Amino acid sequence: MTVLPGWAALGLSLLLVFVAPTAAETLRLDGPLVQGGLVIGHTEPGAAVAVAVDGRASRDLRVSADGLFLIGLGRDAPPRLTVRVKHAGGATTTRTLEIARRTYQVQRIDGLPRRQVTPGAAELRRIKADNAAIAGVRAGDSAGAHFASGFAWPVEGRLSGVFGSRRILNGVPRRPHNGLDITASRGTPVMAAAAGIVALARPDMFLTGQTVMIDHGHGLTSVYAHMSGILVKEGQPVAKGAPIGLVGATGRVTGAHLHWGVTWFATHVDPGLLVGPSPVGE
Repeated sequence: MTVLPGWAALGLSLLLVFVAPTAAETLRLDGPLVQGGLVIGHTEPGAAVAVAVDGRASRDLRVSADGLFLIGLGRDAPPRLTVRVKHAGGATTTRTLEIARRTYQVQRIDGLPRRQVTPGAAELRRIKADNAAIAGVRAGDSAGAHFASGFAWPVEGRLSGVFGSRRILNGVPRRPHNGLDITASRGTPVMAAAAGIVALARPDMFLTGQTVMIDHGHGLTSVYAHMSGILVKEGQPVAKGAPIGLVGATGRVTGAHLHWGVTWFATHVDPGLLVGPSPVGE
């Protein structure tokens, strides 16, 4: 068994292994059972997996040909969820998972252009169209398990924004931050954090500027925002570590940096739990 690098850094090195009585009926869950975590499940080929949160209706999950599936735990994930596996032989394995809570920072950012904090009607129409395009990508459930490549930092730099922090922009409370902000010089190459297919490449989104999204399969996507250049096209396969753009300061920013987010369908997860400590610290 192995532990993905980022978990040990947060004291989350525990791997849960559940093995049913026979080798054909297995369920293994790798990942931190904590708010913002991404869990990679392993079962036998042909099994069906569903997850229910606090007794609510279960969601059927995509299971790859070799038994991989994903569960994303959001910023405010409830304290428990249930995973149910119906094995190919007809038996069922059920596990209730306890999810650890986290405490989040409060971050104040001033000096942003007024129209990007309190946009007018024309800007709101652009934001609505941009959000629809992003939501369309996140709604996808492609079969390729590209996420199995593992994740790496897309760029080296100081962390200027962390996952889950409550943001106050120009004195106005806004939604919690849903990714990591990595400060780096304008023009620094940005790499794909994991293998996948480029699902969106837009040069002029209102809030995120030059933006790329990569589909890693099974509803898992990553976003790279505020770039000064885009080096890929929609539909293009990319390997982990392949150059996809350049750090910039486009969209709603106060300086050059990369916003990197990872989302399982509409659930934002913490990219920092997928990688080791920042190469340059915080």
